[in-house]
Amino acid sequence: MTSLCANDLAIPGRLAATDLGVASGELVALVGPNGGGKTSLLRAIARVEQASGQVSIDGENIDRLSEARRARLLAFLPASRDAAWPISARDVIALGLGSRDRQRIDELVQLFELTRLADRPVDRLSTGERTRVLLARALASSPRLLLLDEPFSNLEPYWVLRLLEILRGLADRGPMVLVALHDLGKLDRFDRALLIAEGRVQQDGVPATLIAAPQFEDIFRLRATPGGWTIRR
Repeated sequence: MTSLCANDLAIPGRLAATDLGVASGELVALVGPNGGGKTSLLRAIARVEQASGQVSIDGENIDRLSEARRARLLAFLPASRDAAWPISARDVIALGLGSRDRQRIDELVQLFELTRLADRPVDRLSTGERTRVLLARALASSPRLLLLDEPFSNLEPYWVLRLLEILRGLADRGPMVLVALHDLGKLDRFDRALLIAEGRVQQDGVPATLIAAPQFEDIFRLRATPGGWTIRR
């Protein structure tokens, strides 16, 4: 069974020592205020910057693996959608593969409805279109762990809902998916949520339980109501 085990992850000044375990098939939301530590936790797990601690997937310490093997185990989509490369969307997707696999690229072009954009330079696409291309690249190698930082930003409503379907279907097949999320209205689509603030995981549990917790209200200064959310005065 696929599993993530992270121990003593820390980034000085941004993320306190954190332990985290995620099981196969879990769709996990990371929520919290701006600057609370969501991105830092994703980056620490992805090992894209210096962070102390250890990360293992299925017992394999990713710091001891080749780049090719690591790419098979995890993929990370940063919050930035900048793409200055004058190469086609199709070629950007191919960067997520160890070797060019036309069939896999075509599958992802279809999945993200990119047919008319596939041969267009990615730096000429809108931010939302680039997001879909970069998501396709992240999924290209069929990683066991997918780390997504604000993947719904800049997407039109159809693609917000469609991406939720794609991520749910992905998790149902076994991979683990961690998503930094700002839209609290989407929390009920996730199996589990981590409330992160002040560089620490403050709570970890079922979304409905987190939302009802006084600490959740204190951190967000919001209160859940039948009609959505209201500011807590």
